[in-house]
Amino acid sequence: MTDALKQETDESGQRHNVTLPPTLFLNRQLLFNREASWLEFNGRVLEEALDHSHPLLERVKFISIFSTNLDEFFMIRVSGLKEQLEEGVTELSLDGMTPSAQLKLIHERLRPLLADQVRCLKEHLLPQLSSAGINITPYRALSDRERRALNEYFMDNVFPVLTPQAVDPAHPFPYISNLSLNVCVMIEPETGDGEPTPFDGSRFARVKVPPLVPRLVPIAGSGNSFILLEELIAANVSVLFPGMRVGEHHVFRVTRDADIEIREDEANDLLRTVEQEVRKRRFGTAVRLEVSSSMPGEMVRYLASSLRLAADDVYTIDGPLNLPDLMSLYKLDLPELKDKPLVASVPAVLRSNDSIFDLIKRQDVLVHHPYDSFSSVVDFIKTSATDPDVLAIKMTLYRTGPDSPIVKALMEASERGKQVAVLVELKARFDEENNIEWARRLERAGVHVVYGLLGLKTHCKLALVVRREAGALRRYLHIGTGNYNPSTAKIYTDLGLFTANDHIGSDASELFNYLTGFSRQTRYRRLLVAPVNLREQTSALIEREVEHHKAGRPARIIAKLNSLTDTKIIRELYEASQAGVPIDLIVRGVCSLRPGVPGLSDKITVRSIVGRFLEHTRIYYFENGGDADVSIGSADWMQRNLDRRVELVTPIEDPRLKKRLKEDILDTCLHDNVKARLLLPSGAYERVVALEGEERVDTQSRFLSSYASI
Repeated sequence: MTDALKQETDESGQRHNVTLPPTLFLNRQLLFNREASWLEFNGRVLEEALDHSHPLLERVKFISIFSTNLDEFFMIRVSGLKEQLEEGVTELSLDGMTPSAQLKLIHERLRPLLADQVRCLKEHLLPQLSSAGINITPYRALSDRERRALNEYFMDNVFPVLTPQAVDPAHPFPYISNLSLNVCVMIEPETGDGEPTPFDGSRFARVKVPPLVPRLVPIAGSGNSFILLEELIAANVSVLFPGMRVGEHHVFRVTRDADIEIREDEANDLLRTVEQEVRKRRFGTAVRLEVSSSMPGEMVRYLASSLRLAADDVYTIDGPLNLPDLMSLYKLDLPELKDKPLVASVPAVLRSNDSIFDLIKRQDVLVHHPYDSFSSVVDFIKTSATDPDVLAIKMTLYRTGPDSPIVKALMEASERGKQVAVLVELKARFDEENNIEWARRLERAGVHVVYGLLGLKTHCKLALVVRREAGALRRYLHIGTGNYNPSTAKIYTDLGLFTANDHIGSDASELFNYLTGFSRQTRYRRLLVAPVNLREQTSALIEREVEHHKAGRPARIIAKLNSLTDTKIIRELYEASQAGVPIDLIVRGVCSLRPGVPGLSDKITVRSIVGRFLEHTRIYYFENGGDADVSIGSADWMQRNLDRRVELVTPIEDPRLKKRLKEDILDTCLHDNVKARLLLPSGAYERVVALEGEERVDTQSRFLSSYASI
C-alpha cells in the first residue's frame, strides 16, 4: 500500500481517516484500473478450468469462456484504447493512466494468464480428456487407414470451399477477417534447387480455415477422437498449389475492432444506420495477432507489419488457437463428464390453477433464475397475448436471442388486435443483427416498434400488461435484472418481480410514455429510473445509512452487482465506511473500489463469486434503521448505467420477499467459502476457504438443492 493511503496517527496514537481529495478522478491510490480489474475477473474464470472439483467437460467450457471473454475484450476495450492512442487523445482513465500506459499494463498482465491457459490445456485438460476417451489427435499420429479416410473427407467437404490467397508482387496482402483462423505457408516452384528460400514476404500464401466446417473433424471408427481442421488442411495443402513446393505450415488468427459508433443525431433511419455499421464491423482495424509458436520470427514480423500491429500486439501461443471452438466437445453425449442437468421448476405460488393475473393480484411474486424456470415469464406474456381482457402489452427488449417465444407472442397479440408497443434496443452490442431482424418482423405484425431515446441505450427490463377488469383497467408488471431471453436464463442468475402494485404500475406507464413519446418525466412514485433519479436516490440512500449510524440506529449496506466503477458512488461508499457503516459488496466482475484500506475503506468488503452460472442478479440492500430498504434492477454502479442508459430499479415492498432476498440470497453469498474470492487492498483476489469444522457453503449448489426441494 502506498504512503498516500497509510492511516495517519497523532501523537497519542489515535487513528484518523484518510483525507479524501475533492475528486477521486485520476487517483491511482484510491481506484483500481478498470482493465486490470477485468483481467483479474477473467483470471478467476480460468481458475475454474483448473478446479478439479468440476466435471471434466465443465472445465473445458470454462477455458473456452476465458478465450471468448478475451476476444470481446480486445474487440471493444483494447480497440478503444488503441483508437484513443492513434487519435492523440490525452484523456486519462479513472485512475489516471494514459491509453498507452493501459495498453502496456494489459500486455503485462495478460501474458502470464495466457501461459496459464496453455499449461491448463496441455498439462491438465487434454491428458484427462484422453483418459476419458476424448482425443484430439495430431495428423502425424494417425494410421494410414485413418489418413486415407480423412484425406477423402478433405477432398469432399473442405477442398471445395477453400480459397488460397497468394502474396507476391502481383497479389497484395489479403484482407484477414475478424477472429478467423488461418493457415499460412511458403511456396516455391518445384524447379527450384531444393534449398529453402529465406522468408521475404514473397510467395507467401494464406488459406482461411472455413468457419462453416467443423473445427474438430471426427476420425471415423475411433470413437470420440478428432483432428483439428487446420491440421487436415495443412496435410493436404499441396493440392491447392499444384506445381509448387510447399514449405512448413503455421497458424495465425487476427482480432479486429468490432465496436460500432453511431452518430444518432445524424441518423435519419436508426435501424438502417445500425445495420450498415454492423456490416462494417468485420472491416475494423486489427488489434491483436495470435500466432503458433512454430512460426518463424521473420514471418511473424511480416504479418504484424502487414496488419499494422506493433510487437506488443502479437501473442505467441504454444498450443491450439481459437479455443472457443472447444465448446463443441461440450455437446458430446457424455453426461458423466458434465454437471447434473438443471431441473428448474415453477415457483409453488404460480402452480395454482387460478389465472396468473389473479395470482399476481393477490401477492407479489419473486422468481430466481435459473433455479426458478423462466417459463413463468414466457407464460405471462403468452397468456397476456391470448387473454381477451388484455388490451395492451408494452415491453423493452435488449437481448432476446435468435428464436424468441416472447417476441412471437407479442406478434400474436398484435394480430389479435391488442395494442402492442415494444422498445427494441438496436445498439445491444453483438446482438444488433438479431434485434434488427426482430424489429422488422414485429413491425410487419403491426407492433408499434421504437428504438429508444437519442443518446441513451435502453437497458431496463420491463413488461407492462393492461387488462380490463370489472369495468376498470388494471396493470400487471414483470420487472427483471436480466434479459427476456430463455436461453441465457438457463445459465445466468437473475431475478424477476411480478406485481400489480398500483404505484409501480403508474410509474411504469409514465416510463413507457418517456420511452415512446415526448414525455420528460422527472418524478416517479416508487421506481428509480436512470438517468432521471437513480443516481440521486442511490446517493441519498447511502447518506441515509450514514445518518442512521451516527444516531446509533442499525445501518448497513449490501449490494450485489456485476461491476462497480462510478467514482461518485465509490467516494460516497468510502465516506460511509469512514463514518463507520458496514458495507458488503458482491461484485462479480470489474471493481474500481479499493477495499480494506485502514482509514479509508476498512468497513468495506468486496467478494466475487464465479461458478457454474454467470452471476447476474443486482440487489441493493440498505438497513435503514431496522426497516430495510431492498430493491432489484438492471443497473450496475457504473457511470454508463447511471448517466447514459435507461435503467430501472424497483423496490421490494412485500416483507416476505425482502426477507428472502436478504436471508436466502445475500447472506448465502456472503457466507460462500467455496466459490467466493475476496478482493484484497492490493487488487489481487484471495479464495475464501472454509475454516476447520466450518460448514462449506457453495452458493449456487445450495440454491440448486434448496429450490429442487421446494
